[in-house]
Amino acid sequence: MKVVQFQESGLDNLKVVETERPRLGSHDVLLQVMEAGVNPIDYYVVSSINVRPMPHVPGAEFAGVVVEVGDHVSDFKPGDRVAVYNRVFDGSCDMCLSSMEHLCRNGGIMSVVTNGGWAEYVAVPGKNLVKIPEIGWEIAASLPVSALTAYHALMSAGLRPGNVVAIFGASGNTGQFAVQLAKMMGAEVIAVTGKDWVRELGADYVVTADKAVDEIGKLTGGRMADVVIDPLGQSTWTASIGAVGRRGKWITFGQLTGGEVTLSISKLYSSEAWIIGSTGGTRKELSELAKLSPKLKVRVDKEYDMNDARNALDRLFSKQRNGRVMLRIGR
Repeated sequence: MKVVQFQESGLDNLKVVETERPRLGSHDVLLQVMEAGVNPIDYYVVSSINVRPMPHVPGAEFAGVVVEVGDHVSDFKPGDRVAVYNRVFDGSCDMCLSSMEHLCRNGGIMSVVTNGGWAEYVAVPGKNLVKIPEIGWEIAASLPVSALTAYHALMSAGLRPGNVVAIFGASGNTGQFAVQLAKMMGAEVIAVTGKDWVRELGADYVVTADKAVDEIGKLTGGRMADVVIDPLGQSTWTASIGAVGRRGKWITFGQLTGGEVTLSISKLYSSEAWIIGSTGGTRKELSELAKLSPKLKVRVDKEYDMNDARNALDRLFSKQRNGRVMLRIGR
């Protein structure tokens, strides 16, 4: 079978190689990977993060079809369409016992602490699989990271019907789904992006980051946003924290433009604002997303095949990118 692999860090070391199919453990499922999302974590796995094992297969977000199941797997059968919950977890620590597997004290992320999904076939523990309906593979492959990260963040913020939510980076991997899911939850959605097409995903208003505070102030009569999502970091920090209303919540799950910012403590306590960190999501939330998935859309900028994995990673940070970057593997 073919895999995308590297033996030393660096995008130029990424190659497609032939290798044997993975061996199946008694609790594992052999999956034919159909599609994978391309995410910042994949870029960092290839270029700079210390990963194991080596040589290494990247790919944190993927979906496919069950080919074979281990002796102790009863929930899945060949032919099932599944998305892969990409967290490694032991199931026994206090976080796992609280159904917060993504925070497992002894775990990690598939593609960082294990090989990932940029391969024709992958062996995955049955507990990491979620069945999906007959949806497009670009949606299926977006559920485990892009959609789940957005969903968990909105749930962590306690978003309620009627809330105003401002989403920075609304046209990005997670932003697309944050817009749709916030709208499904009954929120008024202000998309902060230069891409007007996010209106097609349910955004009520579209504003640019440089005018976000003023525009959000006008749209809300000065009340500002109840929830602000900002995965971009340093470049949008001043605008996004400025858009938080009284007793509002600012939530992040990324730092694409840098992670060092300056915080006015007086503004924080005088408005009783909350600052929340969020990462990934739970297995239960991924199951909930799978049920919602027929209602979800994704705008794909470009789809690459396995031989163009390096170009896919380059495209991820291109100013010309206009939607998701995907990797076609098994179709």
